[in-house]
Amino acid sequence: MKITLTSTSQQTPETVIISIAQGETYDLALEAVAKEITTSLATLQNDFKAEHGELLVVYNNTGQRLILLGLGKYPGFGEILKAYRSLTYKWRNKLGSTIGLSFLHQNLPAEENATKWIEAAVNGCWLSTYQIGRFKTKNGKEHPFKAPDATLTIFIAEDQPTATLRKAAAEGLAIAETQGRILDLVNAPANKKTPQVIGEWAARSGQTYGYKVQVLDKPAIEKLGLHALLAVNRGSEDPAVFIIMEYVPDDIPVDQLKTVGMVGKGVTFDTGGVSIKPSTNMHFMKSDMGGAAAVLGTMETAAKLQLPVHLIGIVPATDNSVGSTAIKPSDVIDSYSGKTIEIIDTDAEGRLILSDGIAYLKKHFSPDVIIDLATLTGSAVRTFGYHAAALFSNNDSLAQKLLEAGHQTGERAWQLPIWEIYQDHLKSDVADIKNYSGRPISGAIDAAKFLQFFVDGHPCWAHFDIAGVAFADQEFSGQKSATAFGIRLLTTFLKTANQVI
Repeated sequence: MKITLTSTSQQTPETVIISIAQGETYDLALEAVAKEITTSLATLQNDFKAEHGELLVVYNNTGQRLILLGLGKYPGFGEILKAYRSLTYKWRNKLGSTIGLSFLHQNLPAEENATKWIEAAVNGCWLSTYQIGRFKTKNGKEHPFKAPDATLTIFIAEDQPTATLRKAAAEGLAIAETQGRILDLVNAPANKKTPQVIGEWAARSGQTYGYKVQVLDKPAIEKLGLHALLAVNRGSEDPAVFIIMEYVPDDIPVDQLKTVGMVGKGVTFDTGGVSIKPSTNMHFMKSDMGGAAAVLGTMETAAKLQLPVHLIGIVPATDNSVGSTAIKPSDVIDSYSGKTIEIIDTDAEGRLILSDGIAYLKKHFSPDVIIDLATLTGSAVRTFGYHAAALFSNNDSLAQKLLEAGHQTGERAWQLPIWEIYQDHLKSDVADIKNYSGRPISGAIDAAKFLQFFVDGHPCWAHFDIAGVAFADQEFSGQKSATAFGIRLLTTFLKTANQVI
């Protein structure tokens, strides 16, 4: 899709979307539209209140279709993105391949917020092209935005910073393209995304966008001593892989950069193992690699945008299956860190593979920051529903930066405590730590405390439990589907990580 920015209204795409927020500029925006379509302001005010997602279709004197799109009060990035994505998804069979987004009728906010509006609008428009039925023999008509001649014309006022807004539009498109690829990965069934497939995805991405990728197979994992990953993989017919990714920008020496390490849980399907899950909704466990997806997508996006940071991505990938060789409750397993783990519940497997990923990252890269992401606990879902991730951190400054990035992008998180008293829940009689407390309380916190045990004193670590936000009910699919949560949040954080860490 070609994107152009212009301050003239002479270009006349067949359809123009005019976004209007409630608040101080509501009347001014409607007044400008009223003059264009030769109607009264009072009539428009009666017909259109600019509530979030509200639509009103009118035609100007030349017959051009104008779609008024309401953004509600004080719209943030997430609200703007959702409004544009919803509109261009629902209207995909009515829109042509050439449309306009007009910000001439309503003055854009200050420059910082103007870039947010433009990036969110473009991001939402491109995400609307995503089709979930990639394994159907017939997947419907392709979205017109994917046509070879598709053009998105963005109309802005003459006094707006064109170069800055053009960059924001390009970033919105670049991130959305990667998000679409990640949606495909997470929505794929387990037999279509084995650990090997995820490794191949990472390798292709690295080759395309210029960052290093190493995919360790099972013999290499055994030689390295990633014992916790191997333990989870024991019941599976598909061997585990361990993916190591490294990005350094082209124009900044690595010794002038801060190093951020990310670890993502890559469980391609989770039966629960011997502690098997109920069959109801188990098919959604294809999404249990949402943390890995966030890391993969952020690595690709960082390389695309040439972000000023030294970035490491680690993805331990396996499924968690039931079999005669699978680990059992009461087993004691080794780990890459050298610490032993008593298995209380084989369905608490994600933290096991993350422990190896974190220990490897810390030993081999000595990062300034460690961030892990995982669809880890039902406890996080019961606490926050499907609206926010649970955030845990041993560094208040890091936590605040991540919370701010989440607020800016609409990928919200909320911090929970990791007080030392919770570590008592994981004391084991027979090993250094147990993987589950066995109690029906503080599940997300206990999981975070388990991971902190393997962070082993690193002073700048954060853990995101994204179980409720990586896979959710949406209007774009008939059942729960992937959201690509984490990519925008982490990308926003990484843009300034070299200055704030």
